[in-house]
Amino acid sequence: MIFSTNFFLFIFLPVFLLVYYLTPENKRSWTILIGSYSFYAWWRVDFLGLFIAVTLWNYLFGLKIAKAEFKSAAAKRLLAIGISGNLLTLAYFKYANFGVATVNAAMAELGLDSWLVTHVILPIGISFYIFQAISYIIDVYRHDTPATKNMVDFAAFIALFPQLIAGPVLRYKDIANQFTERTHSVEKFSLGLQRFMLGFVKKVFIADSIAPLVNNGFLLEDPTTADAWLSVFAYSAQLYFDFSGYADMAIGLGLMMGFRFCENFNQPYISQSITEFWRRWHISLSSWLRDYLYISLGGNRGTKLQTYRNLLLTMLLGGFWHGANWTFIIWGAWHGGILATEKALDLNVKGNGLNLVKWSITLLLVMIGWVVFRADTVSSAFTLYTAMFTNSGLELSSVYASAITNLQLSMLALAWLLIISCGFYSKLDESKKSLPRFSAVFATLLLPIFILSIFKLSAQSYSAFLYFQF
Repeated sequence: MIFSTNFFLFIFLPVFLLVYYLTPENKRSWTILIGSYSFYAWWRVDFLGLFIAVTLWNYLFGLKIAKAEFKSAAAKRLLAIGISGNLLTLAYFKYANFGVATVNAAMAELGLDSWLVTHVILPIGISFYIFQAISYIIDVYRHDTPATKNMVDFAAFIALFPQLIAGPVLRYKDIANQFTERTHSVEKFSLGLQRFMLGFVKKVFIADSIAPLVNNGFLLEDPTTADAWLSVFAYSAQLYFDFSGYADMAIGLGLMMGFRFCENFNQPYISQSITEFWRRWHISLSSWLRDYLYISLGGNRGTKLQTYRNLLLTMLLGGFWHGANWTFIIWGAWHGGILATEKALDLNVKGNGLNLVKWSITLLLVMIGWVVFRADTVSSAFTLYTAMFTNSGLELSSVYASAITNLQLSMLALAWLLIISCGFYSKLDESKKSLPRFSAVFATLLLPIFILSIFKLSAQSYSAFLYFQF
C-alpha cells in the first residue's frame, strides 16, 4: 500500500486514525503496530514473517549487548553477529539476483553454463527498516540509548508505517521518548494534515505530471542533445518532488499521530558544493552513513589519504545500498570522488551566501550523477551522456516531441520555478530554515490544489513512489 492511492486516503487512513484516537494512550503502540503490519501485509502478507523476524532479532540482540560489559569483547562479538544477521538478510533479498547475474555473465564469457536460480523478490522498505535496526543495536553498544524492554514499542518503531517505505531513516534514540510522552493537539494534527497535503501535491500534481517526460526520454535509443538535457532536467525535478513529497507525507502522518520526525530535505538544489548537497538531500540517510559507516571506517581521524578513502568507500556503499546495479555503484563513486576532491582542495563548502558560479557547477554535477542513477544500464547512461556533451542536435527528436504535452512542459517549468525561488529565498536569508509554509494563506491555497490532485489521482494509472522498492 502507498499513500497516493484512493484506498489509503479514504479507507485505511481514516479508519486507522479513528481507531488510534479511540484507543487509550497507553495502548496506542498496539494500534500503531497492528495498523503498520496491516499496511505492510497489504502488499505481500508472506513477507510479514521476515519483518517480524528482523524485529525479534534486533530486539533480542539489543538486550544481550546491553547486558555485556561496555565495549567489551563479548559486546563487540554480539554487535558483529547482530549486524551480520541484518546485512545477510539485506544482501540475500536485495543483491542475490545481481550477484547471480554478474557471475553468469562472467561464466558466459568463459563458455560455461549459467546458474539457474529462482528470482528473489525484493521486499518493500527493507533497506530502510534494516538500517533503522542496525542503528539501534549500534547505539545500544555505544551506550547512546538504553536497550528497550518494551517489545511492542520497539516493534512499532521498526514497523511505523508513515516512514516504512522510503524514510526518513529514523533512530530509536531520537523517538523512544515519544512513544510514552508525545502530545496530541488540534494544532499539531492540523499541521500534520497540511504537511501531508503538501507532499501529496508534490507527488501527484507535479512529479507524476513530469514522469512521462522522464520515461520517454530515458527510453530513446538515439537522443538529440535537446532530448538528453530535457530528460535530465525533468528527472532531477521529478525525483526531488516525488521523494521530498513522500517525506512531507511521512512527516505529516507522524504529526497526526503525535510524532515529530526529522526533516529529510532542505532545498538541496540550491547547494554550492556536493558536501553541502549531502547536508540538504536525504538528510536522514547522509547522517546515517556519516555516523555509522564513515566514522566507523575511521572518518577523518587518520591521514588525509585515509580520509579520502573513507569518503569514497562511504559513498560507494551508499550507492550500492540504493540498488543492485552497477549504475548505483558508479553514482556512489561519482559523489564520493567529488566529496574527496572538495576535501583535498580544502574548498569552502559551508555554502554561506549565494555564489551563482558555485551553484551552477554544483547543480550540473548533481544532474550528471542523476543520469546514471536513473538509467537502467551503464550503456544507456553513456548514450545519454554522449548526447548531452556532443552536438547531437539542438532540437527535440520527432519521436520524443510527439509524446510531449503542454501540461508536462508547464509542470516542469513550475517545478523548477519553485525549486529556484524557494531555494534562493532560503539562501538569501539564512535565518529562515524554510518558507512559512503553514500560514493561513498557504493552507487556503493548498486545499483546492490538493482536491485537484485527488481528481488527477483518480484519473491516472497507478504510480508508485520512486523509492518504493529501494
